[in-house]
Amino acid sequence: MPATITDIFRYPVKSMKGHSLSSAILTKKGIPGDRAWALKDEERGGIKGGKRFPQLLSMTPVFTSEPDEQNISPTVSITLQDGRVVSSADPGVHAALSKAVGSTVSLWPILPEDQLEHYLRPPMDENVNVESYYREIFARNPEEPLPDISLFPEDVLKYESPPGSYFDAFPILVMSKASLIHLNAIAAAAGGESKFDVRRFRPNILLDIDAIGFPENQWMGRRAKIGSAVIKFEIPCPRCVITTHGFDDLPKDPKIMRHLVKENGGNLGAYASIEKPGSFAQGDVIELMD
Repeated sequence: MPATITDIFRYPVKSMKGHSLSSAILTKKGIPGDRAWALKDEERGGIKGGKRFPQLLSMTPVFTSEPDEQNISPTVSITLQDGRVVSSADPGVHAALSKAVGSTVSLWPILPEDQLEHYLRPPMDENVNVESYYREIFARNPEEPLPDISLFPEDVLKYESPPGSYFDAFPILVMSKASLIHLNAIAAAAGGESKFDVRRFRPNILLDIDAIGFPENQWMGRRAKIGSAVIKFEIPCPRCVITTHGFDDLPKDPKIMRHLVKENGGNLGAYASIEKPGSFAQGDVIELMD
């Protein structure tokens, strides 16, 4: 069934706002400039995003130049929630971001993948209940199933992100408008006010496809041609607490996760890896190859 690319999104700083692109390159590590910067938690340790610091969702980053092979994390200008602007090149950027999120943090470009210590997950406190920890991260109620963590790449269990990158598990996230339309219809029928807005779910690629339900679920393990690139759909994307946070005109809404769990096991969209680098654009049709 044809699926047309309607939107391409890139997020210069992990968990901050993204912006649209009319076309993009796909490398083995995704779209250049996507998650080119991230915050490090100087109190608890580790690279952290909106799960720990939901204030990031209201910040707007803009590159001052396009990324290239020599500069994969170009200078970024960040508009904070109160309207102040701070640059990644400003020595005061760490203090400004720390004040904005209410915790001591530092802003980092992507470091080489051999600098493993930078990407390590900090050890979990021995007093922390592991199940409770994951239920908080994935916003699951006691009676709801947790995601199958074993589906994630091994690196993600040891590191906050695959070394040499700041994406969560796989280089790109693909979603369909059909899924959002389906979920909005269900929420409306239930008499609630939940709004399944694409901004909550932060895809890289949004597709228009003539389908009902969750068409992405049928693509796992399959390869697809996207422009001159080839991607492989790896696993469904298990959603976390970030999708329930409020920012801009979107209110905090725990019911987002209740609907997701009930209708699709808490998943929405498909993580994909890049088998063959290339380029693609809005209006391109994704062609399943197997």
